[in-house]
Amino acid sequence: MDLYPLNFKEFLIAIGEEELSKLIDKKDWNLINIFKDKYIDLLRKYYFIGGMPAAINKYIETTDFKQVRKTQNQLLKAYEEDFSKHAPSEIVPRLKMLWNSIPAQLAKENKKFIYGLIKEGARAREYELALSWLIDCGLVYKIDRINKPNIPLIAYQDTSAFKLYTFDVGLLGAMTKIDEKILLEGSKIFTEFKGSFTEQFVLTELKSNKDIPIFYWSAEKATAEVDFIIQLGIDVVPIEVKAEQNLKAKSLKEFVTKYNTTKNVRTSMAEYKKEEWLINIPLYAIGEIEKII
Repeated sequence: MDLYPLNFKEFLIAIGEEELSKLIDKKDWNLINIFKDKYIDLLRKYYFIGGMPAAINKYIETTDFKQVRKTQNQLLKAYEEDFSKHAPSEIVPRLKMLWNSIPAQLAKENKKFIYGLIKEGARAREYELALSWLIDCGLVYKIDRINKPNIPLIAYQDTSAFKLYTFDVGLLGAMTKIDEKILLEGSKIFTEFKGSFTEQFVLTELKSNKDIPIFYWSAEKATAEVDFIIQLGIDVVPIEVKAEQNLKAKSLKEFVTKYNTTKNVRTSMAEYKKEEWLINIPLYAIGEIEKII
C-alpha cells in the first residue's frame, strides 16, 4: 500500500474543519468565497505543519508551532538515519548531500535541478544511484520536462531536465528552518523562497491523485516555463502556479498560443473564475482539479 502525507482537505478534517473540506467537494464557489480568509489562514498553517500525521497530531495536541517543528526535525533525523541503515554504504554521503540540496534548488528562480549546486563539479552519473534510491523510497518527486504537450506525455519527456521536490511541504519548511513567525506575517509564507512552498504544495496536492502524470514545460531558450503539465484522460492541462493574487500568466499565455490547449489552469489566491481560455482555481481547491475542470 502506498501512503502519502495528508493533503489539504484531509488536514482540514483532521483539525476539525470537516465542513470546510466538504464545501470544497461541493464546489459552491459563492459560499467558498465567503470563507476565503478562513481557507487562506488554514492554508498558511498547512504550509508550516504539512501533512505528516505526527506533525498534525502534535499541532492538535499543543497548537504550538515550536513543538510541531521539533516533531518535523525528529522525522528528518529519522530519514537521515534510514539512509545509513538501508541504502548501500557507498552512496550514503551522496544521498545526504542530494537530499539536503533540495531547498537550495527550489530557492532558485529557475528550479531546474543543477548537480553543481550539490557540490562544485558534481556530475549526474555520480548521483544517479542516490537519486533513484530517494525516488524509489518516495522521499522525493522528480518532475521531468516535456518537449511538447502531446498524448501520452510520457512519450515526450526529457529525463535530463527535471525539478526535484520533497514529498511534504511542512518538511521542506523544516529543512529550510523557516521561522513560525512568518506564519503571522500575512502572505509572506506563500512567497518565501520565490514561491517554492506554493509549487511544493501544488505538486503534493496533485500527487494525492496518484494516477495523474505530472511534468513541466519550458521553451527551448528558457524564455517561458509552465510550472506543471498534467494529463487528464485525453486532455493535456497546463498549470501555472501563482503564490499570491498576481494574475499575470505570460508563460501560460505563450504556451496556449503555441499549442492551442483548450483546458488551461492558473492556481492562485484569487477566487474561482472561468474565463474564455483559462480557469483560475484557488490554491486551497487545487487538489480537486480533476473534478473542477
